[in-house]
Amino acid sequence: TWQLHGVYPTIFNKPEEGREARKLFDDGQQILEDLIAHKRLRPRAVAGFWPANSMGEDVEVYSDESRSDTIARFHFLRQQRRKRESQVCRSLADNVAPRAGGRIDYFGGFVVTAGSEVDELAAAFRKEGDDYSAIIVQALGDRFAEATAEYLHKTMRDQCGMSLKEDFPAGIKIDDEQVKFLIREKYRGIRPATGYPSCPDHSEKDTLWTLLDAEACTGATLTTNYAMNPPCTVSGFYLNHTDAKYINIGLIGRDQVEDYALRKNVLKSEAERWLRPYLGYDEE
Repeated sequence: TWQLHGVYPTIFNKPEEGREARKLFDDGQQILEDLIAHKRLRPRAVAGFWPANSMGEDVEVYSDESRSDTIARFHFLRQQRRKRESQVCRSLADNVAPRAGGRIDYFGGFVVTAGSEVDELAAAFRKEGDDYSAIIVQALGDRFAEATAEYLHKTMRDQCGMSLKEDFPAGIKIDDEQVKFLIREKYRGIRPATGYPSCPDHSEKDTLWTLLDAEACTGATLTTNYAMNPPCTVSGFYLNHTDAKYINIGLIGRDQVEDYALRKNVLKSEAERWLRPYLGYDEE
């Protein structure tokens, strides 16, 4: 947030930025302790898993394991860049069993927010002329959202029975090695977010919000451009495949965009609007 470049805690030893980094860290810790002690924030979250199968680059979500009622469909893209002969072009849909194989799989989603209280506290600081503390509160709100997303993902892995080898204690406090384990994402499963390189179309959030009834459960909303409000909100999908990895779709061709628009039942120009940074051709 302050463009202080370095790695904690060694940044404190840098001759040019160390003193400012230490001051910022101490001020942030003081506000963090106040937020916790007085319970000024109330992070909220909703998550779920449903029976699902892939159909090409789409993932169908079903109301139950009979798979007779499709309640949502998510649309993904496949990498198209040239790769070495031993490598494959991947899609997030690869992580869900194809319907044609006859096997039921599962697909998850989540929405997490640090809540409107973050902006309310920041506004109160700004009203007092303290922009510095307001920015710290908003930065901490973002961290609370990310930390809650990590905590929720751990909870969901526990419920799915996938975390037996993760060796975390029953309590909340975890040691440095376990923190490194989380940061390096050594656990099974991923939680890719819409609007990011694995799934660049922000409009897919609309289906996720409906499926989770996210606004009613968390208070988080979507703008007309599918930005999340409050800003300290995180959302995405749960994919549990043992080989699931985050991918970068990269540039895609006109043929895939046309297919994508057909699958989403939107005009090609509408699909191009949401995928513009990833188009490997000039729009007409």
